[in-house]
Amino acid sequence: MEVAGRGGDGAVRLRVDDADYRLVIHPGGEHAHEYLGWGVRTPDAMAELAARLRDRGIEVREEDAGLAAERGVAALVSFTDPFGNRHELSWGQRRHPGGFRPGRAMSGGFVTGPQGLGHAVLVVPDMAEANAFFTEVLGFKLSDRIVDPPLNAQFYHVNGRHHSLAIAEIPGTSGFQHLMVEVESLDDVGIAYDLCEERDVPIVLTLGRHTNDRATSFYLYTPAGFNLEYGQGGVVVDDALWEPATYTSTKIWGHRGTEHREKLPFALFNKPAATEESA
Repeated sequence: MEVAGRGGDGAVRLRVDDADYRLVIHPGGEHAHEYLGWGVRTPDAMAELAARLRDRGIEVREEDAGLAAERGVAALVSFTDPFGNRHELSWGQRRHPGGFRPGRAMSGGFVTGPQGLGHAVLVVPDMAEANAFFTEVLGFKLSDRIVDPPLNAQFYHVNGRHHSLAIAEIPGTSGFQHLMVEVESLDDVGIAYDLCEERDVPIVLTLGRHTNDRATSFYLYTPAGFNLEYGQGGVVVDDALWEPATYTSTKIWGHRGTEHREKLPFALFNKPAATEESA
């Protein structure tokens, strides 16, 4: 990745392609997940999604030009999902063709373009409610399910990437579990793995291959307090042919938990809203 400057609050912006930036780390007193950004093609598409959210009783905020400029987009709106996660919808992402300079030499680039950054995994308390929200309201499409008790997870696509969002059910809990970025070359995955070992970056899950999207990847724990999956070779979904499947394991091989998996946080969990009973 490339450091692409800083935000007004001192946030570090990270670039992986010709987009202004794809990932931002804000300073704060504790580790927390701030927001997820979703790009749409046109102002009309953004307005249509905003109207659909409002019809379901979700408050949608029209953000000002200052925040849009900060995010590197033409315009954006924001909302909070039923589980406490902030999302931002935008169009007109600012781009710099040929402007990406990786932080280290790479055999290839990152897989982005029409597939976006990668994927995010959210923890939700109720799978049925979450599935209804993301499919019926936001229009996400189901790719696959993995049911391997206690794991109950569903995977959704919004473009050709096998999944841009996954949700895992843990009753009574919500939060952000991990972010995935995909590279073009398996060599870059191996080099990143070696660098993590050489620099004592905690590896949470060893190199392995997933059952559903077929990506070969490993998981590391970042200094920002969240898990990052770094992988290659994810399948591309063709909606005309795709049939969602159910798997009973997350892996074909590998992805073994290390000692770090037990001692590091599983997710950045959302704080429950204060009530008279819990305040």
